[in-house]
Amino acid sequence: MLTDYRLICESRELSLLARREVLTGKAKFGIFGDGKEVPQVAMARAFRPGDWRSGYYRDQTLAFATGMATIEQFFAQLYTDTNPEHEPFSGGRQMNAHFASPNIDGQGQWMPLAEMKNTAADMSPTAAQMPRAVGLAMASKLFREVPELQSLTGLSHGGSEVCFVTIGDASTSEGHFWEVVNAAAVLQIPMAIFVWDDGYGISVQRRMQTVKGSISAALEGFRKTDRGNGIDIYRVKGWDYAGQCEVFEAGVRKIRETHVPAIFHVEELTQPQGHSTSGSHERYKSKDRLAWEKEWDCNRQMRHWLLENALAEEEELRQIEQEAKTYVIECKKRAWEAYQRPILQEVQQTVTYGKRLLQEGKADAQLVRTEMQQLLSVKEPLRRDILSAMARILHAHDTLQTPAIKALRKRYALWQEQNRVRYNSLVYAEGPNSALNVPPVPVQYAEDAPQLNGYEILNHYFDQLLSRDPRVFAFGEDLGLIGDVNQGFAGLQQKHGDKRVADTGIHELAIMGRGIGMALRGLRPIAEVQYLDYMLYALEPLSDDVASLHYRTRGTQVCPIIVRTRGHRLEGIWHSGSPMGMLIHSLRGMHVCVPRNMVKAAGMYNTLLRANEPALVIECLNAYRLKERLPANLDDYTEPLGIPEVIVEGEDVTIVSYGSVLRIAQEAIAQLQKLDISCELIDVQTLLPFDIHHSIVESLKKTNRILFLDEDVPGGASAFMYQQVMEEQGGYRWLDAPPRTLTGKPHRPAYGSDGDYFSKPNTEDIVAAVLDLMKV
Repeated sequence: MLTDYRLICESRELSLLARREVLTGKAKFGIFGDGKEVPQVAMARAFRPGDWRSGYYRDQTLAFATGMATIEQFFAQLYTDTNPEHEPFSGGRQMNAHFASPNIDGQGQWMPLAEMKNTAADMSPTAAQMPRAVGLAMASKLFREVPELQSLTGLSHGGSEVCFVTIGDASTSEGHFWEVVNAAAVLQIPMAIFVWDDGYGISVQRRMQTVKGSISAALEGFRKTDRGNGIDIYRVKGWDYAGQCEVFEAGVRKIRETHVPAIFHVEELTQPQGHSTSGSHERYKSKDRLAWEKEWDCNRQMRHWLLENALAEEEELRQIEQEAKTYVIECKKRAWEAYQRPILQEVQQTVTYGKRLLQEGKADAQLVRTEMQQLLSVKEPLRRDILSAMARILHAHDTLQTPAIKALRKRYALWQEQNRVRYNSLVYAEGPNSALNVPPVPVQYAEDAPQLNGYEILNHYFDQLLSRDPRVFAFGEDLGLIGDVNQGFAGLQQKHGDKRVADTGIHELAIMGRGIGMALRGLRPIAEVQYLDYMLYALEPLSDDVASLHYRTRGTQVCPIIVRTRGHRLEGIWHSGSPMGMLIHSLRGMHVCVPRNMVKAAGMYNTLLRANEPALVIECLNAYRLKERLPANLDDYTEPLGIPEVIVEGEDVTIVSYGSVLRIAQEAIAQLQKLDISCELIDVQTLLPFDIHHSIVESLKKTNRILFLDEDVPGGASAFMYQQVMEEQGGYRWLDAPPRTLTGKPHRPAYGSDGDYFSKPNTEDIVAAVLDLMKV
């Protein structure tokens, strides 16, 4: 108990001191867990190796109590120290109190997660921690109930792990919270949700946010009874250390044993310093409320409790409090010195280069002296101050070619590259975790290879995949019993079981969360969104969590989820969408695969499953009943990502596209051939990555004319492809005519065959566009 008291004192001193660091300008912004210290040390007592945390930015005390973070590391993150040895959670890329633990090593091997105390990488969007919690908890259920997983002891101890979720009371108003609680209650998975209730959501009182003024009261209909599934609900006072220890220990033990999820509503908490450093809570709290918060501060109440129960003497507690203050100050000093030392060294190096310029006598002496004096005058310099000063000197001497200016240019380039690594690297995995490093295996066909429908190709593929890899699980709306709406999984639930091939409710957000959490724990989920149009429901966790994960953890955490969906041309507003521009711009950090047929899709799935990266695979809706030959090596064939394929060779015009519209382009090319116009048709195959070897520009060098063809709205994926080829690949140098884009109309496609014809590029549109290009 005294150890816990020491920890809550240290955490409180950190909050107080860190706030001062922000207000004095040493840090940019601060958000802290003051007022939540006592429930978090009580919670930590139930947290075991193998368990996972999916929390939010007020969990500093829990992080310290579980050993997932240190106070010095907290300050390093506050100062944005980019050295991962000082700040291992994000390498200076995230704001304070955003923690992460590694789940994979540099060789692509999974860490012994069952022996570690784990945390999913934190995010700032409210309730964004909820979706992945479904998968983190679901994984325990699968490790317990699926015999094929029993050998993976490094990932789980028989499914005994609990997912600890923390959320502020105001954020329970988000749809994320309700969708996830419903999913957890239906699935019966080991999830412990702790709601920190301090009465406010920034300035808005609880009564204006939550029905009945209490989240636990609002959830009473979810309470588990003998007649069915549901959740357990506990209510505790945030200042009651002993009561919380008792309730948390028993409650989490029950979750661990029964896998029944539970809500722990922690009431009557306070925020001694208000919401964050961006404002003062005195603006919206009454004097009576502020007085109540001071009296019922959880740290103050634990102190009273220790004294009243003769568990400590006054002098003993004072000594602990003073030692805590001294220790936090020492941690802060060490973190600040470690952060500033290399920057100050770079300042001195820059000044040395400036002195050499002055000694040489060829540079603008006044400008150089001014820049050096200004740099030295900055009391707490940033690297941007250094690079900006160097850049201004170099720009002013752009044509000067003396040894000193050349040395400065070289140093500037070196530091630019070092800062690129610090701030702009590892959006995607590298080395053995990268899908781009999977060796290509060409597709092979037997002489008597049967012709099958596209969906039958996929059905063969998924059957083989489930048979060979016990880590693979597929789930989605209508995926299990009927085998998905297009029959790719037909009969596979009956063969492989309803754990491996599962139906879900209509909750795309929770489906994505299920896949995210399972992937974080070393499984290989294929999470399905029934139609591409419905990706809007699933986009937030994919964009905020999955796509940014490798970047924001500086490569220490991976989430190899595969999101399977289908789209492009069909019929109608809600089933013919092709919002590719929206997806590729919100999912940087994921691969986006757009296979034109199901054999290609199978090869891409194989590639992705041999790496540790997330991806979105969009199958063509109108290709499931097109005939394809069944490969002989369906299980081994890998399709390299980022490698376009020329599917029609030509001399006059290059047409670049993907997916369903390629077949319409082939019809147009056949008509143009009769007009003596030869078109080269290129399938980009993946939009992310896009043409990594710049093969499209090689086609343009031959044809000198180019048309980007796309079903998305104007300026969508067509603009992305245009930018990549014209700017990134320098394609503008080879043009004899202005480059063209041909896209869908700036609205959703109308219903019916005529609606499709007039809403998206058709054969005649393509012929007309090519004829126009040839007139220039």
